[in-house]
Amino acid sequence: MPETSPRGLTRLAFGGDYNPEQWPESVWHEDVRLMREAGVTMVSVGIFSWALLEPSPGVYDFGWLDRLLDLLHENGIRADLGTPTVCPPVWFYRAHPEALPVTAAGVRHEFGSRAAICHSNPDYRAAAAGITTKLAERYGNHPALALWHVHNEYGVPVSACYCDSCAAHFRRWLQTAYETIEGVNEAWGTAFWGQRYTDFEQINPPRTTPTAVNPAQALDYKRFADATMRENFAMERDILHRLSPGVPVTTNFMTALSQCDSVDYWAWGREVDLVTNDHYLITDGRRTHVNLAMAADLTRSVAGGAPWLLLEHSTSGVNWQPRNPAKAPGQMARNSLAHVARGSDGAMFFQWRQSRRGAEKFHSAMLPHGGTETRVWREVVELGAALDSLSQIRGTRTQADVAVLWDWHSWWAQNLEWRPSEDHDARERADAFYEALYDRHLTVDFAHPEADLSAYPLVVVPALYLMTQAAGNNLKQYVEGGGTLVVSYFSGIVDEHDAVHEGAYPGALRDVLGLTVEEFSPLLQGQSVCISGPDGSELSGDVWTEFVVPRGAETVWTYTDGLTAGHPAVTRHRLGEGTAWYVSTRLGAEGLDALLGWAIEDARVAPRADLPRDVEVVRRTGESGSYLFAVNHTASDAKVPLEAHGTELLTGERAAGRLEVPAGAVRVVRLDG
Repeated sequence: MPETSPRGLTRLAFGGDYNPEQWPESVWHEDVRLMREAGVTMVSVGIFSWALLEPSPGVYDFGWLDRLLDLLHENGIRADLGTPTVCPPVWFYRAHPEALPVTAAGVRHEFGSRAAICHSNPDYRAAAAGITTKLAERYGNHPALALWHVHNEYGVPVSACYCDSCAAHFRRWLQTAYETIEGVNEAWGTAFWGQRYTDFEQINPPRTTPTAVNPAQALDYKRFADATMRENFAMERDILHRLSPGVPVTTNFMTALSQCDSVDYWAWGREVDLVTNDHYLITDGRRTHVNLAMAADLTRSVAGGAPWLLLEHSTSGVNWQPRNPAKAPGQMARNSLAHVARGSDGAMFFQWRQSRRGAEKFHSAMLPHGGTETRVWREVVELGAALDSLSQIRGTRTQADVAVLWDWHSWWAQNLEWRPSEDHDARERADAFYEALYDRHLTVDFAHPEADLSAYPLVVVPALYLMTQAAGNNLKQYVEGGGTLVVSYFSGIVDEHDAVHEGAYPGALRDVLGLTVEEFSPLLQGQSVCISGPDGSELSGDVWTEFVVPRGAETVWTYTDGLTAGHPAVTRHRLGEGTAWYVSTRLGAEGLDALLGWAIEDARVAPRADLPRDVEVVRRTGESGSYLFAVNHTASDAKVPLEAHGTELLTGERAAGRLEVPAGAVRVVRLDG
């Protein structure tokens, strides 16, 4: 079986994408010298190099890659070797123009960017298998090889193609999934609008139509597109496993909800040997470190709680947002170590040396255009030393307090056309609930709705419009067994085919919540409602209200104005040994904090006292010990209470009682005992 961590790497991974083909070979020796100065342990190579490795069909040039890998090995630097299948050469597209993807409107993309691929195209699959085989045969036993890196960021920027090859492939996929055409008709509800099919050959992808397409068909096409990419990954992975046994195979995910919405990472996490992730700060005015923490927690959860690897992030600004600010002094290290706190066994970047040409020449790098006389370079060297001092945490696991349920299929279904309100955003609710838990200093695991939840005292459901009956039963058993559940509005509404569950809303959640919803009552833009609690407290909601009818649940907060005035806004249902909460409007930060305060009390989750806002405290534990990470995102020094004495690994100082964490800094304590 392949290893689940980079082969031969005894320290935390530190380095970045290295693209030496952009530079004369005379620069390579300088690069490697500087890598050693910075403490680099691994670099990613070859990801975009197909055109150089196979300059014409069946003609290969591996000399430059031979020399590069040998140079890295001589200097003690491991290689994450890419299969360059994200960027086929121009000669391939000129021979096979049908391998370029087609939009739903029938427009075929052109060569000249990256990831312009129809994943159903047989010629692409054959060519990808060919170059992967050649690489595995040549480098499968190379002493520098630590990790195989298949493709690059599947799903970005193109996940679905709508060409005739995809249509034929989709029909085959449907036959496997449903067996008969009647199975498709039933799942898709084709009796509506007279869309009934009598033969699989009549089915096409959900291309552009005059009005809304069949939502179940559109949902299945998202599943199909994701599965097709995954088929191609598995094809390459299996070649590598066969020809390079023992070396783990990965592909870089983009789990942040702000970065990729077309990939079911629960499914992908089961296919890779090591979960890796790329994360970039989205500078949209939000607290970027909260998005970072959320992405790291989600990545760790996709990895089943096991250590994972941050394969890309930026040393400073990026180049692809409307505005690309630089990171503040110290922010690069703080961001990197926040990922490590939440389970990453290292911190790697895009890229090592900043490009002079091409679309990403203004993207920051470990070695900037300004060279070693720059702040970024000095901080890179400091970070390398810090990561080296933390090597003993490799293999330990981050400890979570609560769980948040998330399902990409539900998100896809939620985002289809003609929902009750375009202002309801599943990602926004997930972000909001996560931020409320973050502000209570609780570490979050994400979980699939059908997963075993028994280890968590509190489970939060921020937005699960699509929920199978099995998931509903799972949550009912969780609460009956003593768990505390918090559910937000418009959850449990449809089954896996986007069909409304029989009976009253909220379908799969009626029994566990002890209520029904007679009618949705979305608010107009700018409208809000007031709700009052049993102690006379008042909160406000917007976007959404509902006519809730308790059927065993007690009313905790009530609407005091609007169309739903007098009806329950927030309910609590005691079921078995546990409790289920339901909120039927969109609460802001104050309301979510109040709601979670009640739920946390029910769940008997120990509060984190004496911690300032925006100071993270996260623990990793394993055979090597227990480690407390304190990450201070504020401009003021902070004090973090310690439950035991220990040694601070970045400074070597002893720590007891209260840990001093300077403004913008990170401290990591190995606790005694």
